[in-house]
Amino acid sequence: MTKHALPFGLVLTVLAGPALAASGPFVSLHNTNFIVLVAFLVFVGILLYYKVPGTVAGMLDKRSAGIQSELDEARSLREEAQALLASYDRKQKDVQVQADRIVSAARDEAARAAEQAKADIAASVARRMAAAEEQLASAQASAIKAVRDQAVTAAVGAAQDVIAAQMTADRGNKLIDDAIATVEAKLH
Repeated sequence: MTKHALPFGLVLTVLAGPALAASGPFVSLHNTNFIVLVAFLVFVGILLYYKVPGTVAGMLDKRSAGIQSELDEARSLREEAQALLASYDRKQKDVQVQADRIVSAARDEAARAAEQAKADIAASVARRMAAAEEQLASAQASAIKAVRDQAVTAAVGAAQDVIAAQMTADRGNKLIDDAIATVEAKLH
């Protein structure tokens, strides 16, 4: 290809366009290309006369402002949601800390209550042991008294039997007389 081949081909392409393909003079009502050009220019003129480009631009600007407003609102809603989420996270952490404190306090209280219960049970057992020992001592004293009483009764009975076996009527009368004399001597 030569240097002039490209511009020459471009010139041939432009010359072969539809505007040059029509036969006859270009400015004529028989030339469709001219009619289309005039109709297009009239159409553009009507659009400009009724300020359609300004209206379309205004509508596009309004739409753009609406979209921007929606984007701003969405951005503010997102920031609000993030702030709310952060607030809920903080509250959840605070609640967790408070729940941990409550559980810890409950465990401490339960441990104190268990220690108190152990102390109360130990005191109760000690009281019952003391009461049982007192009852045992009382029962032992009663048993000892009962055994003594039985022994005295048995000894008196045995002595009575021995004395009755060894006692004669003369000897009994003598003992009675001695006892009366002892009593008289003590009374006077």
